[in-house]
Amino acid sequence: MSDKNTGSVKRMALIAVGIVVAVLAIAWFHGGEVPVRPIAEPVAMPETVGPVQENEQ
Repeated sequence: MSDKNTGSVKRMALIAVGIVVAVLAIAWFHGGEVPVRPIAEPVAMPETVGPVQENEQ
């Protein structure tokens, strides 16, 4: 009975490894199709009057 379970566990492990390898291969192949571009936008900053003061406690 132990041999039967060992074969089943090995088969399931092999299938799991195969799925992981397939997903990684697809991600690697598809990953280079869209070039990465920087996200840069102007940001409105509030104007301050005088130096910035820290909270005093």
